[in-house]
Parts: sequence; structure tokens; C-alpha cells
Amino acid sequence: MSAPNPRTARKTTAASGAEALQSCIAPSCGASYGIRDQIYVCPRCGGPLEIQVPLESVSQTRDLPKRWEARAASRDPKDRSGVWRYRELLPFEAGVPVVTLFEGNTPLYDAPRSAKYSGLAALRLKHQGCNPTASFKDTGMTVAVTQAALLGARTVVCASTGNTAASLAAYAARAELQCAILLPRGQISPAKLAQSMDYGAIVCEIAGNFDDCMRLISELADEPSIYIANSINPFRIEGQKTVAFEILQQCEWQVPDHVVVPGGNMGNSSALGKGFDEMLRLGLIDRLPKLSVIQAEGAAPLAHLFAGMESFGGAVPENLPDHIEVVRNPSTLATAIKIGAPVSWQKSLRAVLRSRGSIITVSEQEIADAKAIIGLDGIGCEPASATTVAGIRNLTAAGKIHSEESVIAVLTGHVLKDPDYVSHYHRGTVGLDSTESGEAAKPVHITGAFRNTPIKIAASKEAILESLERRR
Repeated sequence: MSAPNPRTARKTTAASGAEALQSCIAPSCGASYGIRDQIYVCPRCGGPLEIQVPLESVSQTRDLPKRWEARAASRDPKDRSGVWRYRELLPFEAGVPVVTLFEGNTPLYDAPRSAKYSGLAALRLKHQGCNPTASFKDTGMTVAVTQAALLGARTVVCASTGNTAASLAAYAARAELQCAILLPRGQISPAKLAQSMDYGAIVCEIAGNFDDCMRLISELADEPSIYIANSINPFRIEGQKTVAFEILQQCEWQVPDHVVVPGGNMGNSSALGKGFDEMLRLGLIDRLPKLSVIQAEGAAPLAHLFAGMESFGGAVPENLPDHIEVVRNPSTLATAIKIGAPVSWQKSLRAVLRSRGSIITVSEQEIADAKAIIGLDGIGCEPASATTVAGIRNLTAAGKIHSEESVIAVLTGHVLKDPDYVSHYHRGTVGLDSTESGEAAKPVHITGAFRNTPIKIAASKEAILESLERRR
């Protein structure tokens, strides 16, 4: 996203959260701005912005875990939210009216079948699909829409592959704000599109892909009455970072060895990296978990960049590249991560490098089979989420994850986000055709190793018992 004109894009309200700052992460710039300046990238250099919460001013740091635990039993709306419960580390003053659907509080499941499939002794799945709109986007959207309301915005807007749109539409409805979403026409799961329509959003279907939608979003950024809610918005990251706090709380503050996430627009990995880093700086943990990002083969610009860096001996977190080679025609059936020009790639790369993690790709076949295995654990997820288990299997085989290490995979969306994919997989009809893959690509047929095809039987007790016996 190009830098907005600061004369029109910077709108400042009263000095709530005045101690926090918005800072450019580009080492050659480092400019800082007010916490209520309505900007999305650095007006000086166009670099990514990050919220700097003054951790040194947080009182009674060692008591924070007990305080957060106690709030879980409270009936106060801020305490019931798995985001606002951690409000000491959010850039808002006490008393700010928040827009919440009681997001967060998502389960951490043991997944024995997925563990065995991945070559691990144990594996836990953090299921962000259990949020109010059934994806991880809610943890960031509660903060972004709260900020939009504080700034007096009339309309909130996003580009989306589906989940962001559904989440923004729901939170805008709660805040009584107009909502407009830009979607790539014909490339969104009908279930996600239905959510956005049901929550009252203005749905704009664009001829092109997600990256074309993001280009249009950048042109709207200098409209003072419009607030942009994509993950380039640093307030989104502030909400999503609380997932790291919740993971640590669920692990009783024992740091896992690895946390693995899907990679699309890269807000998720950026936020988790920021959250774990803040816990380390506060002294609540003594090390970072290795953060790894998994991308689909057909939409993997950051994985390609990372592979090139590894071949040249890597890079340090404070000396990031300033350019990424975008994928012009990204292709994957995991539509939530079908993104060729991720806006938060620098933040994500920095988080991976700081934690000594990895960024790799997985194939459509690997995604499909990993998704089926997650289903056999009784959990289920949307296709993009399954990149984590597929990636963990490959990282274990490569010796980058060891079988006895503690590993958490983040599932980003609910299984019912894309029910057509599930049905096609189990009926043997799932595949990536040439139009989805790009003009030069060959169709990809997926042969499900764990298909569970419906069977046709006679309407009798004997036929049912015979069928059960055959499947034992």
C-alpha cells in the first residue's frame, strides 16, 4: 500500500492511549506518530507501522498472569473478551468503550492422530475457528473497529478472501458503522460470502484477485471518513497478538518449542511474533517459541524469499529486505491464503528470524490430506488451516522439529467456512483446474488418501449392520 497523504489521512482525536506510539519499522526511517493519527503506513517513507506500547509503564508485571486469570470469571464485557482481558498491553486508556463479541477464549486441543501423522509424540491445535465469526480475524477486528469508532469514522472497509470480510461486517454491525468489503469475484467460499451479506455489509465483487482489491483499498486510504481494516492496519495486529498471551496462559506459562501458522497476508504470524516478544520483554517468559509460517505452493512469495535468504546464509531481524517478489497469479484451493502480495511480510519475516523459525511451502495434496487428518481428530478446519499440520509433517521429516518437542499448530478457520471443499475431497472430486491455477499452470488433481465417501445401501437393518462390519 502506498503512503497516504498525511494532510488528508492523519486525523487525531483526544489523547486516549497517549503514551503509545505508531512507529515505522523501517530501520532507515523509524519515524513515530500519535496513537490516534489515522494512518496505515508511514507518511514519510511508506514503510509498515507498528504500535509501540510502553511496556516499562505496565505496573505489577509479575502479577499480570494472576490478574488475567481472575478476569476469566468476571461478567464484565471487557473481561469476558479474550482480547480485552489483556488490556494493559493494548494502546487504549481505561474507560474506552469497546466493540466486542466476546472473541478469543478459543480451545487448545490435543490431537493424537494429527501428531502421529506429523511424526510427533504429541501435537496441540489452537483453534481460532471457534471465534464468533469462526475465524482468527475477530481478535484483531475488535480492536480495529473500536479504534474506528474512536476516530469517528463513518465507514469501515477491507479487501478480503472471505474471513476478514465476515469479521469486519459483524463488528461493524455491532458498532453501527457502515461496512464495505471488496472481494475477488468468484474466488470466495459461498459460506464466507453469506456471512458478510447476513451481517449487512455492502459487498463489492471485483474483477481480479485479492491483490487487485488491496490496490483499490490503498486508493481509499486518504478518505478521512473511511477506516481501513486490513492487517496493514497496526491496530489489527494489536488484537491478534493477544492470541500469544492466551496460548501461554493455556500452557501454564510453559513456552512451547514451536508455534506454526498458515501464511497469507501475514498479519497472523506478525501478531503472534509481537505478542511473544512482548511477553519476553516483560520477563513473563524466558525464551521465544520458534515461529514457523506455512504457505501453499501456488501462493508463496515469502517462502520463496526466505529460501533465497537461507541459501545466502540468512539475514538478521534488524536488516530486513525492502522488496519481495510478488506472485502475480496466486493459485491454491486454500482460498484464505490465496495472496501473492502480502502486506505484512516484513513484520512476519522479522518475527520468524527473531525466533529462529522457518517458512516453507506445502502442496495442494499435502494440504488436503492434512485437513482430513485434522478432521479424524474430531476437530475440523478450513483448508488454509491445514497447511500447519502439513508443514509440521515436512519440518519433522527435515529434522527442523524433533518428535519429542512441544508443538502448537494454529488453526485459523472453522471447517464450515468451506464445506464444498470437504465434500469434494471425500467424494474424490477436488482439484485445481487451469483457470484457478493461472493460464500457464496445469490442472492439479487431488487423490484423497483419507477419503470417506458416502455409501448407498438398502433401507434395512441387515444392510446397515453389514456395512458397519465392512468398515471395522
